[in-house]
Amino acid sequence: MLKSVRDMCRRIVDVVCSVYVGERELVEKVLACCLCNGNILFEDYPGLGKTLLAKVFARVIGADYKRIQFTPDLLPADIIGTKVWKRDHFEFIKGPIFTNVLLADEINRSPPKTQSALLEAMEERQVTVEGETFRLRDPFFVIATQNPIEQEGTYPLPEAQLDRFLMRIRPGYPKDVEGEMEILRRRIKWKKDDPTNEIEPVVGLNEFVEMQRLVENVYVDESILKYIAEIVRATRRHELVEIGSSPRGGLALLKISRALAVMNGRDYVIPDDVKKIAVDVLSHRIILKVEYAVEGVRTEEVVLDVLKEVEVPKRLDYVKSQGGL
Repeated sequence: MLKSVRDMCRRIVDVVCSVYVGERELVEKVLACCLCNGNILFEDYPGLGKTLLAKVFARVIGADYKRIQFTPDLLPADIIGTKVWKRDHFEFIKGPIFTNVLLADEINRSPPKTQSALLEAMEERQVTVEGETFRLRDPFFVIATQNPIEQEGTYPLPEAQLDRFLMRIRPGYPKDVEGEMEILRRRIKWKKDDPTNEIEPVVGLNEFVEMQRLVENVYVDESILKYIAEIVRATRRHELVEIGSSPRGGLALLKISRALAVMNGRDYVIPDDVKKIAVDVLSHRIILKVEYAVEGVRTEEVVLDVLKEVEVPKRLDYVKSQGGL
């Protein structure tokens, strides 16, 4: 079972990378996050393929996909839906949030009231309208994008909402000329800007849900739990930090490290799984002291400092979970 899931994960990453030009490790992190039903925030400059990556990924796992362009006049009802009067009763008309993969494009262009419409959905996978609760589809996760440098006409994401993103990822520019050229080659190959519809799903949606369930059976040794807890607590006492990671940051490290274990054919977590995603999981949960934020210190630097400070478990007696996977 583990080998087949590992091979399926590799196939998913291969197909996504056949369209999206970027670091393979980035695509692996996206897959790990989605295996945990986690929300992802892509924060980087325009034109780096963030939307394309989200669309291709949804297609490859056989998921339904919807996109919302966040604007200053977007209303919560435009996301969730609304009730309308139909002759003798009110009928709920579902909004685009009723999907599997929701792309919230330029999420910081809408005011806090609209952004808050996503909070319940991102955490509890449900929405409440006029006292009535509606469950969202399974799986469900939000992939949001925002431009980190453009401030005019934007609204900073509330800390409560940032904390609900399992990971914040910054794709970055292609590393070299060859990467830039590969983007041009693929445009010629596909003969269109968006080849998403040409991609065949690698797995069915039900298969992907089963893969998600396997992640919950991955064994985590007590020493790994202690390692995660010490990392999270160390972010709170760092000299540059005003507010460190919440306990939700520790839960996020636990979830994604288990997904990485499955993707590598293991039914147990090792310290490298935790270290690989610590920066992406914790950096957006940290608030720097004002004087250091003004000086341009990045929260990623704090997490890297913490990883150097916290002692890595040296010897672990991994015990397979009862019954295995």
